[in-house]
Amino acid sequence: MDTQSLQAFLAVADTQSFSRAAEQLHLTQPAVSKRIATLESQVDARLFDRIGRRIALTEAGSVLLPQARQILFTVEDSRRALANLSGQVGGPLTLATSHHIGLHRLPPVLKQYTQRHPAVALDLHFLDSEFAYQGVRDGSLEMAVVTLAPHPVEQLHVVELWRDRLCFVCATDHPLAAQQRALSLADLCQHNCVMPGAKTFTGSLIAQRFEQAGLELPVSMATNYLETLKMMCSVGLGWSLLPEKMIDHDLVELKVATAPLHRPLGYLVHNNRTLSNAARMMIEALEESRSE
Repeated sequence: MDTQSLQAFLAVADTQSFSRAAEQLHLTQPAVSKRIATLESQVDARLFDRIGRRIALTEAGSVLLPQARQILFTVEDSRRALANLSGQVGGPLTLATSHHIGLHRLPPVLKQYTQRHPAVALDLHFLDSEFAYQGVRDGSLEMAVVTLAPHPVEQLHVVELWRDRLCFVCATDHPLAAQQRALSLADLCQHNCVMPGAKTFTGSLIAQRFEQAGLELPVSMATNYLETLKMMCSVGLGWSLLPEKMIDHDLVELKVATAPLHRPLGYLVHNNRTLSNAARMMIEALEESRSE
């Protein structure tokens, strides 16, 4: 049972598509199909049911899936441990970050890091924070720099680096912009809002504040991209909550009678994973940015 066949198996299982798995692995679709056929021959069982365009794991495939992840996890961990013995900082570093952090927090860190460690092949993925958590847990990502989950997550070591103050904002010509008094949460709920997705860490943090007040957010549109939220808010599609760093002349910050709302940002790695020297140096660079 070779690791290349297992990688193809995981890619197809995760994407539920031979073509998307081929793109992910930078292979042709026939090459992926051949690796799956080889693996099925080795385990003497069919791993996928192919019904039209739909791909689904068979019972045998479902049994193999967690074992395949663990095998590749162990192989990769061993590779890192051996590579670390040289003391050199190089090789691949698979890092995920959210779009907002990638735009507003990481650029100076990445610039300094790449100048210090030119031998590192940085494989940067832009993902929603929730998917980045899953990637670190299953071993497809070595580390992530994202919005942190509201509760501890088993198997992960999580470190907060920064805190974003979330500000209530609206367009300059929105009816709420003319209010001089401090608004209540109930006042805001008289107007439509545009928000992060309800299942995102940021969206759930915001929703919880209104639920505690016995209110339901009047969400007219939702997106996980804060830059898109800013655009929708600035053209008058609704009020929103955005990080303080994003407020400019197109938006008005509203005075709202509620405690300040913050979201934690930071990095996460797997507790049981041997970090590469490249990852250790990235953590060092991130820790340095904490005080800046």
